[in-house]
Amino acid sequence: MDAGAITISRDVLAAKSKSFAMAAKLLPASCRDAIAVVYAWCRRVDDAIDLAPQHERPLALARLQTELDCVYAGKPVNDPVVDAFAEVVRAFRIPRHYPEELVEGMAMDVARTRYATIDELLLYCYRVAGVVGLMLCHVMGVTDPRALRNAAHLGIAMQLTNVCRDVDEDLRDGRLYLPIDSAADRLEGRECRRATCTPADRPTMIRTVERLLDEADRYYRSADRGLLALSFRCALSVRAARLVYSAIGARLRRRRCDPFGHRAHVSTFAKLVLVFFAFVLSVLELPRRIVRRRRPTAPDRVLGFPNDVIPV
Repeated sequence: MDAGAITISRDVLAAKSKSFAMAAKLLPASCRDAIAVVYAWCRRVDDAIDLAPQHERPLALARLQTELDCVYAGKPVNDPVVDAFAEVVRAFRIPRHYPEELVEGMAMDVARTRYATIDELLLYCYRVAGVVGLMLCHVMGVTDPRALRNAAHLGIAMQLTNVCRDVDEDLRDGRLYLPIDSAADRLEGRECRRATCTPADRPTMIRTVERLLDEADRYYRSADRGLLALSFRCALSVRAARLVYSAIGARLRRRRCDPFGHRAHVSTFAKLVLVFFAFVLSVLELPRRIVRRRRPTAPDRVLGFPNDVIPV
């Protein structure tokens, strides 16, 4: 890959996500740069929609779809991140379905989709985060197709955590991802009857955040079961990122799941402690890793939502 594209990708990772940037330092050199490129491309897709004025977002979405056509047709677009991503796609045989689903997730944002049920929200989480985990499986050399589902679950868990953490910020931007109604059983499947929600709906929103954090924890536990399919260094990095993200949910719980006020975050010192804890857990896992046989080829299976992903 072009050295300039790698530098840009590393800079994007460092600037946009300190948690992922810290975890990425634990990755083996053989896949670190390719993972940075995948992250930079995913962030570029997200920013293309989020940072565009509302009236320009449909056009931005169309450009993303055209760029993806070029990526899989082998046509350069003269953007270092997009062209580097195309090289990663070819080198690691990333199925088009995954980045295509990510762009579809952005289309849901452009349409300002409201989520009446947990299943609808899970589709969004799969598209904007679950498929990122699936793309990284190809880069990290996952050889057990059973672990693909666990990787998708980690992305879903992280996005559910994001949804709970960012309620206040999203409301200020005119967005609401919580599947909410006047009752706490909003996750049981009834339709949402509100066109808009404000902080005045705080009690219901708090109950919904608690239920979503419970849902995220189930997906985190599933993700843990797939770590043995990764190499030691990749598993260490993924586990560190997982622990840092789930710690955000733990901080929300300590605030009784109230998403309003200051944004829940994990301090640098706490992140370092969690990285050390990830290392200890990974070392304790070594005996199981040694006896586990790794398959010689990457899985060709492509996971679709919901049948291949849900339930946990």
